[in-house]
Amino acid sequence: MAFLRSLTALGIAAALSGCMAPPQSGASGTASSVTPAAASGPLTVTEASFGCIRDLKPVRGFYVGNLLGDINGTLAAANAADGATYPPGSVVQLVPGEAMVKHPRGFSSATNDWEFFELDVKPGQPTRIRVRGTTDVVNQFGGNCLDCHKQADPKWDMVCERTHGCLPIPITPVMSRAIQNTDPRCPAIPLPDDQQAALRQLAAFLNAARPSQPGQ
Repeated sequence: MAFLRSLTALGIAAALSGCMAPPQSGASGTASSVTPAAASGPLTVTEASFGCIRDLKPVRGFYVGNLLGDINGTLAAANAADGATYPPGSVVQLVPGEAMVKHPRGFSSATNDWEFFELDVKPGQPTRIRVRGTTDVVNQFGGNCLDCHKQADPKWDMVCERTHGCLPIPITPVMSRAIQNTDPRCPAIPLPDDQQAALRQLAAFLNAARPSQPGQ
């Protein structure tokens, strides 16, 4: 189990894409009438803003939260069958090592006010922010978050799912559940055999996808 849990700390899911893409799809249609909650000023996001991914609310295989307390607004947007704009404070995570956070209007027109994060998560240690920003966030495997998320149809507010317009990633629902269930910041839980097998496959993929270092 220690080996399986360590895969998340290595950022294995980051090897699968330049960004997060929840593994299941929502319904198609026109924009929803869900209205973002008002925010009184800039949103402060620190390393303390992130913890065990399973403490967030599950939605179709990914997790959401809200740093401003408007979890009902975030859930309404995430579950809107026809798409919606997420309220400020929204947090969206597919895997422990990556997150996107919605800032109040005016933060970044290029990203619909989303900020992207690559996180360093290790057993027994607080979350560390490895990289954060808007248009120029590139993870340790060379993927640019915005390049992926900007492909989503506008009605989905840059949140990728399999039918939202983003390029597909080679990760199955079983793989994503295994990564979520091995978040080293969460209490350990037993993994079923299919999730253990998925992590072994991901470990092999990680070794093959990691860029070689100078001199190697």
